[in-house]
Amino acid sequence: MPTAHNSAAKGDFAKTVLMPGDPKRARYIATHFLENARLVNDVRGIQGYTGSYKGTPVSVMASGMGMPSMAIYSYELYHFYDVENIIRIGSAGAISERVNLRDLVVGMGASTTSRFAHQYDLGGDYSAICSYPLLESCMRTAARLSLTEKTFAGNILSSDAFYGETPEMIQKWSAMGVLAIEMEAAALYMNAAAAGKHALCICTVSDQLLNDEHLSGEEREQGFTDMMRLALETAVDLEK
Repeated sequence: MPTAHNSAAKGDFAKTVLMPGDPKRARYIATHFLENARLVNDVRGIQGYTGSYKGTPVSVMASGMGMPSMAIYSYELYHFYDVENIIRIGSAGAISERVNLRDLVVGMGASTTSRFAHQYDLGGDYSAICSYPLLESCMRTAARLSLTEKTFAGNILSSDAFYGETPEMIQKWSAMGVLAIEMEAAALYMNAAAAGKHALCICTVSDQLLNDEHLSGEEREQGFTDMMRLALETAVDLEK
């Protein structure tokens, strides 16, 4: 059913949805990777497409930036469109010396500076973790695609502030083994848990914050091919 943020009809989305933050990246994936892709949503410029990849139905729709935006779109996909799996694909800033530009980071868990979990009134600190079946499928697929050496699975940090990181803060999270910082995964993981659905975050390292290294805007939009292939092949693997 259409919502205030989504004009798609029931059945317009596939069981698995890839969610980049950037609408242009969603369009790029639909244009370059999906067969027979059709636009199913364009409310507020948040483009959503459904097509197929190697015969498997797959959708791709932007989430926008930050946890509030991801929370809205992922909630509606899970609850109103019968989506089972959401794979966030986006960029992240590495805070581990082991991780370099263009490497892939898979979020097993998503620590956060957000108070998003307080809505559940749990009386404690909730651990936002990915869905194990999606993680297992992703890592199996990474091995098949010969991406294991550049794919790192571990804890990530979902931050509410893009410009809020200080060197001291980065060093503290890094010392706890956190691999990278992004802005959406924790809300996605919590929405999935509350809905009884599945979620995973796969990010390409666009910035190495410890070494002050950065990719260009064009590289961020179109240069993350390995991440896109890994997510799409994981969607296929889930159907086996």
